[in-house]
Amino acid sequence: MAAPYNLARFDLVSIRLAVDCARLGSLSAAALQSHLALAAASRRLRELEKALGDPLFERHGRGVRPTAAGHVFVRCGLTLLQNLEQMAGELSDLRQGVARHIRVCANTAAINQFLPPLLARYASEQQQVRVDLEEQLSSGVVTALNEGRADIGVFAEGGDTRGLDCQLFRHDELVLVLPARHRLVGRRPLAFSDALDEDWITLSDGAALLLRQQQTALAAGKPLRIRMQVRSFDAVCHLVASGLGIAVLPKNAVLPIVRSMDLRWRPLADAWASRSLLAATRSGPQDPMVQALLAFLVAPSPSPDEPTQNTKARRLKEQ
Repeated sequence: MAAPYNLARFDLVSIRLAVDCARLGSLSAAALQSHLALAAASRRLRELEKALGDPLFERHGRGVRPTAAGHVFVRCGLTLLQNLEQMAGELSDLRQGVARHIRVCANTAAINQFLPPLLARYASEQQQVRVDLEEQLSSGVVTALNEGRADIGVFAEGGDTRGLDCQLFRHDELVLVLPARHRLVGRRPLAFSDALDEDWITLSDGAALLLRQQQTALAAGKPLRIRMQVRSFDAVCHLVASGLGIAVLPKNAVLPIVRSMDLRWRPLADAWASRSLLAATRSGPQDPMVQALLAFLVAPSPSPDEPTQNTKARRLKEQ
């Protein structure tokens, strides 16, 4: 069994120096970033490598390059530094009355269509809670939940949800997005398989929508002719507008973009075009504040005339 490292010998300045060396590829640039003299930075790096018993960097004429051990150290060191910065931020917020940070990870469709007004309303009603939002593909949302990097995840149905407690968040409708003069422009619903002879602009690998398209193409016995893959709905629409292919996207999320770019949309006849977005936490007991936010998110949205909790509270005080 390997002897444990003496963690007392790992100071934060040296850890940040190693991270900057990997990021900048230069010890002198990393020393400048850390406000250290080059000789002092070189000594710190040598002492760090001696404490670890492994070289972290290969030195060459143009700078430094991480070794296998260096890559591991830099990855873990960066996580440590980010966690410390997050801790400092949360402690600062606590002094200002913020009692809890809740990490929400959501896919693009949920963010573009539903989450902004919900989170704004929640922030006004629960000012002691700070919601940190991160955008990911649906597969990335599930991974963040399973790895404990998110408290709540919102993603499209269809992925592996083992180990998660899922609830229905919202429904959305998927439609074809087409150039204005494309041969498939029309109003009647079209089967996805009838468009498989076209070139496609899709989201990046890992997107639940792309997986559904690939499964449908496989069932139809035809290839999905992916020409380009990008990460955002806006980028997809720009490429469609340039005549490089067609796409499938959530209707409500892209209608403003479709109109601004003079594109066309057409309903899909496939049952999967009407899909569910799920909100989930890891299975098991949850923090009461996380449970409260989840319940808020999955509750039906109030009508514009329905008073919020704050409005109701003010009316009760006035009575």
